[in-house]
Amino acid sequence: MATHKLLLLPGDGIGPEVAAEVEKLVAWFTKAGIAAFETERDLVGGAAYDAHGAAISEDAMKRAMQADAVLFGAVGGPQWADVAYEVRPEAGLLRLRKDLALFANLRPAICYAALADASSLKKELVEGLDILIVRELTGGVYFGEPKEIVTLENGQKRAVDTQLYTTGEIERITRVAFDLAKKRRNKVSSAEKHNVMKSGVLWKQVVTDIHKREFAEVELEHVLADNCAMQLVKNPKQYDVIVCDNLFGDILSDVAAMLTGSLGMLPSASLGAEDASGKRKALYEPVHGSAPDIAGRQLANPIAMIGSLAMCLRYSFGLIEAADMLERAITDTLTDGVRTGDIAAPGMNTVSTSGMGDAILERLQTLAR
Repeated sequence: MATHKLLLLPGDGIGPEVAAEVEKLVAWFTKAGIAAFETERDLVGGAAYDAHGAAISEDAMKRAMQADAVLFGAVGGPQWADVAYEVRPEAGLLRLRKDLALFANLRPAICYAALADASSLKKELVEGLDILIVRELTGGVYFGEPKEIVTLENGQKRAVDTQLYTTGEIERITRVAFDLAKKRRNKVSSAEKHNVMKSGVLWKQVVTDIHKREFAEVELEHVLADNCAMQLVKNPKQYDVIVCDNLFGDILSDVAAMLTGSLGMLPSASLGAEDASGKRKALYEPVHGSAPDIAGRQLANPIAMIGSLAMCLRYSFGLIEAADMLERAITDTLTDGVRTGDIAAPGMNTVSTSGMGDAILERLQTLAR
């Protein structure tokens, strides 16, 4: 049995708490003989800044480059609000994405039947929801240069962020979206702002060309990003795969996340290009942030982190049956009425972070028998 090298970067806030629940499951998969893992831990974000003066150390980056996959918790908190921009906690995640060349971010938004009432939208709008947002992750306004704040001659300041995309960057994320759509409901919605942004004009042109040349059998629609946000709230089930740039993907994926009832429910995968052996660099993380207001109190929902492990099993290791079993364990646990506070209806009994992890592990053990 091949041994898979995992690097665990719990980070800050609730990151260590939800990461601990993943460690339980990784240990169980190994003990059960379903898969073998070699796991390392390191610091990232504010924790790394406190220890090393940087949001991620060179040793941690070396481990990330050597790992088969990285499992990432969350970074940030008010205690690091005044550190230099270049070493802020979020810079660790941005460096991982850039140095590992993780250009494709997959963010599913799935509404479990047991949680349809937890959404802020009407049950009929979200029950059965299954959307996948494919976000370009290494280009656009987050990485474009120049990126600066300068003082003008009149004493005023001017801030500049540059939105920059090349044909190749758009082509490769578009191919990922179409390939995934072919395995789902065969529809891609491309979201941009070609009406006011030149990068949007190029984005639409390239997506249209790739569709015509390589994926004509897949349904394609173009939608302005602001309209897409409105439609996600108005009629979300019209979408299957949404492909978009870095900025709009960041915003639209959070909108889609809240349709499901809680940010604590949703995992994500960030993938690089395939190498000669067919492997990809990959990082898996929950969509939620570090939630410093509840950190250390065992109130966090670990399902997004556990779902990220399931995506890791599927996309990095090809352990499809194990991924399916873990996702089924999550579904069954929710059907049993187990809830953390963020997804509990008034009057329901709730469990702690570790309590939810234990319940999912118990279900997983039952499914494996």
